Amino acid sequence: MNTIETATIIQSELDKAAVEQATSGWMEVNEKLVKYTGGAEVKIPSLDMDGMADYDHTNGFVQGSVNFQYETKKMTQDRGRSFSFDENDVDETNFVLTASTVMGEFQRTKVVPEIDAYRYSTIAAACIKKGKASGGYTADEATILQELYYDIAAVQAIVGQNTPLVITIDSMVAAILSMSEKLSKKLDITDFKQGDVTLKVRSLDGIHPLIPVSSDRMKTEYLFKDGVTSGQEAGGFAPTENSKSINWIITPRKAPIAVSKTDKMRIFDPETNQKARAWAMDYRKFHDIWIPARKVEQCFVNVKEELA
Repeated sequence: MNTIETATIIQSELDKAAVEQATSGWMEVNEKLVKYTGGAEVKIPSLDMDGMADYDHTNGFVQGSVNFQYETKKMTQDRGRSFSFDENDVDETNFVLTASTVMGEFQRTKVVPEIDAYRYSTIAAACIKKGKASGGYTADEATILQELYYDIAAVQAIVGQNTPLVITIDSMVAAILSMSEKLSKKLDITDFKQGDVTLKVRSLDGIHPLIPVSSDRMKTEYLFKDGVTSGQEAGGFAPTENSKSINWIITPRKAPIAVSKTDKMRIFDPETNQKARAWAMDYRKFHDIWIPARKVEQCFVNVKEELA
């Protein structure tokens, strides 16, 4: 078996699935525009141009400039695990199937939720720091619609009425809208593009897509366990003692810029593996999210608990 080719195929499929499975997958930059050759660095396209100028009847158009360049970003989240399969349980014939199944499940249940949690908490922290957040609201049927409309209006006062917005909402809060006979009339089904798939999601007034997210991913602060420190051996993530619950996050669709990449995977057959008579796989995921300061001003976060 060609372990390098197998690792490349699995890696490619994992990256594609990560975008489609993450509730925050819509934040991912179009991978065709991103340059990635491995490691923690990624190159993201940046476009800047001059604004309109007066047309001169004598000299004609005023020359403008367009600056298109790739900006190098370093992903701060460097996470991974090593897995092994005993050679008596898995042979070369079924290794690919077993490895693909195990790694796919690992990504779906462990990796994707962590990526979501990191992104939402990062956006929340940035908004709270900039004063683009409100706290102390417990969602209920009588007031949720008014609260949501006020927060949307606060964002539209800055970005205008025609900027596409995305509302990321706690699934339990979203249920209040969906289960209310009165409020549900405000919701429509809308096509929502994420990666290579088009999802059917509920939208407010048929305009603003509502992306429901499980409560465990909607906190303002997390501990991302290192897997080594006592009490953190199992890895993963958990809310900190000071974390607060996010009701919803309102952002222009193009405000957050996120990237997640599976670094070059390595597969070792039992003859090569020095640690045990077993197949071994090294999985390493780099990811991060960036929101320019001027874009944070265009976002808004609503938090259940009072903000300090």
